Amino acid sequence: MIKNYFKIALRNLKKNRLYTTINIFGLSIGLAACLLILLYISSELTYDSFHKKSNHIVRATMEYKLSNEINYAAVTGTKVGPELTRRLPSVEDYVRTYISSGTIKYENKSFTENRILFADPSLFNIFSFELVQGDAVDVLDASNKIVLTESMAKKYFGSTDPINQVINAFGRDLIVSGICKNPPKNSQIKFDFVTQFLNLNNNVKREQWWSANWITYLLLNDSAEIVNVEQQINAYMSTDLVKKEARLDEGDYLKYNLEPLLDVHLKSDLAGFEPNGSLTYIYVFVLITILILMIAIANYTNLATAQSTTRSAEIGVRKVMGASKKQVFFQFISEATTVTVISTIIALGVSVLCVPYFNDITGQSFSRMELIQPLPLSMLLIFSVVVSALAGLYPALILSNSKVISILKQGFRSTGGNGLLKKSLIVGQFAISVFLIIFTLIIIQQMNYVQSKDLGYDKDHVVVMPIRGHMLNNFGSIKEAFEQVNGVKSVTASYETPEFVEWSDGINAVDENGEHDISVSAMPVDLDFVKTMGMELVAGRDFITSDFALMDTINTDNRDYREPYLINETLAKRLGWSPEEAIGRTISKRVDGPILGVVKDFHFSSLHDPIGPLLMFLGRNYSRNYMVRISGTDVKNTLAGLESTWSARISDQPFDYHFLDQDYDALYESEERSSLLFSVAAGLSVLLACLGLFGLVAFSIVQRTKEIGIRKVLGANLGNIMMLVSKNFLILVAIAVVIASPFAYWAAKNWLQDFTYRIEPQLQIFVIAGLVTLVVTMITISYHSLKAATANPVESLRTE
Repeated sequence: MIKNYFKIALRNLKKNRLYTTINIFGLSIGLAACLLILLYISSELTYDSFHKKSNHIVRATMEYKLSNEINYAAVTGTKVGPELTRRLPSVEDYVRTYISSGTIKYENKSFTENRILFADPSLFNIFSFELVQGDAVDVLDASNKIVLTESMAKKYFGSTDPINQVINAFGRDLIVSGICKNPPKNSQIKFDFVTQFLNLNNNVKREQWWSANWITYLLLNDSAEIVNVEQQINAYMSTDLVKKEARLDEGDYLKYNLEPLLDVHLKSDLAGFEPNGSLTYIYVFVLITILILMIAIANYTNLATAQSTTRSAEIGVRKVMGASKKQVFFQFISEATTVTVISTIIALGVSVLCVPYFNDITGQSFSRMELIQPLPLSMLLIFSVVVSALAGLYPALILSNSKVISILKQGFRSTGGNGLLKKSLIVGQFAISVFLIIFTLIIIQQMNYVQSKDLGYDKDHVVVMPIRGHMLNNFGSIKEAFEQVNGVKSVTASYETPEFVEWSDGINAVDENGEHDISVSAMPVDLDFVKTMGMELVAGRDFITSDFALMDTINTDNRDYREPYLINETLAKRLGWSPEEAIGRTISKRVDGPILGVVKDFHFSSLHDPIGPLLMFLGRNYSRNYMVRISGTDVKNTLAGLESTWSARISDQPFDYHFLDQDYDALYESEERSSLLFSVAAGLSVLLACLGLFGLVAFSIVQRTKEIGIRKVLGANLGNIMMLVSKNFLILVAIAVVIASPFAYWAAKNWLQDFTYRIEPQLQIFVIAGLVTLVVTMITISYHSLKAATANPVESLRTE
């Protein structure tokens, strides 16, 4: 019996090739899109879950109050891990981590590597990074040891066994003590090399609460005790001993919050080694998956119920011959199952082929093999069953419950006189499409706003080159050499690039209104920073060479030492001064110094955040990057000149550079990728909706062939016939636009709330989305409408 069901199903599907093709194509594309999106969702939801002790690992983050302002940071000082492990029995172990770049050399190979991890020896005990050579107990037990990933071992040593080989890393010889598998893509900590944390510099050897630059993880004895451990930590941090060590004034505090490792990627507001994901986006992607499936299911249901009008004779004969409701029901369910099975097989093939393109959209590195693992195959099977049930259930129930006499006398009308189900499904499909189109257009508009907004500095044509090794010892001569290169307009240096300043500090100032203590962001910079970055001074002047004389270190007690400062408008306003009033006043960042200039406010973090108070001080010795403004007229030759100068002056370091605007773009990488994914989803939804509409229009015209022929005989022209066919469908799409618009506005407004600087959704976006949808609908309808309108009415009447 079952074999017979599927045999007849295949025969009917072959007979109605247009509708079968539309259904299979629509379901295949929908299922493939859903499978790929769920692959991404699965990766995000399982971040760091491969660590065996993941439920016992927490990240310690700082919360501190200074100068009446509360601040949060993902980094800590060097003392947190060791001290809490000593003081609290609940804390079993700790690991301090920092990722940096540097030059790695082996024989004649020399590369600049950007993922060198500095970590305490406990790294491989706390985390489950798999060692293929070496022992977790001793691979990092000495400062002269380094661990390589498999990819780096192959890059530097080829087929040679790397263990006990000596490589030069950041200027010192290290012994390869272990080989680790490449960290999974869903790991917060991604590295190519690992060496001891204490190899960073002498400063990290001293335990201190501040100078916070390190991400600290704690291993707890009991995962259920996170809240209690956090309370114990902060009870200890509020003791007089700690307050004295941390130099906290009355009313200030320093405490630590514990974030479960598995919550960090999607739930933390503090980014670590990489930008965090978003739980909101996960919900949105789940919603998109459901919406795409709904459109595909609606297509099948609409076409199946439309086709049922041609099968009244078949159903009537079946029932006369003794077929039960159950048999008729399973016949139509088998047809839905057959379509879905074929679609599922095609969907798997399509998704495998599309993996590289999906990686480009999401920034992930999924392999094709991941799609044929048990989890994705199980999800695809579940989708298939759900689609079969939902798509086939309604037509099967309606057809199997029809009375035989009614069918044979009047034919079958699946949706009643007004076709309510068909109309509802069309409206629903296009409402989903319009929602995604509007939402995508608003995201794109916000991203364009982000890219074009005046930041207060010029990010274009600025080359950023890292300062490494002994370069600071020859800082001045290297800078002068860069300035001589053709095409170079100016050169400066700083600790951080201006698009994202993380250095936090505090200042003190006294005036006629009393004492001011303010938390600020701080930037150590070199001469010509304001000029090179294209910033504007609203009062005072920039740093000049003679300002170094203020920083007098002749006296051993530093009694004459002064540090000159530049501040931004926001800091001047926070102090209660106009820019002109601020010039010449003294402020203190542990060292007194005069304010030389006030810089027009510029964005030194993403547009998600408001512009805060900023202090710039003359700190050449802190410099980590040269920044070179070039003319941009001959970029290739200018870069060649910079490389030649680099090679001549810095022969022990490979030439390395990038552009400042790339750093800025990286701040919004997550939003850019999401907007691209939304765009693809919107395009797919429109495509699937139009496919269904194409089939429905074709079927509608077949049913109205005689009517159209009669109207043409009575004098209806081309326009009349096209309007007759199109009018009802266009009205339904217009209703979908009206329904979708308020939901899209609400969703977009909520998404935009994450940006302090944002656009307002404009009416024209909704108009454009509506017009685009109506035009696409008209194009979809026009083929069959035009064909019907130009047909010979004699043939139409004879056909009926």
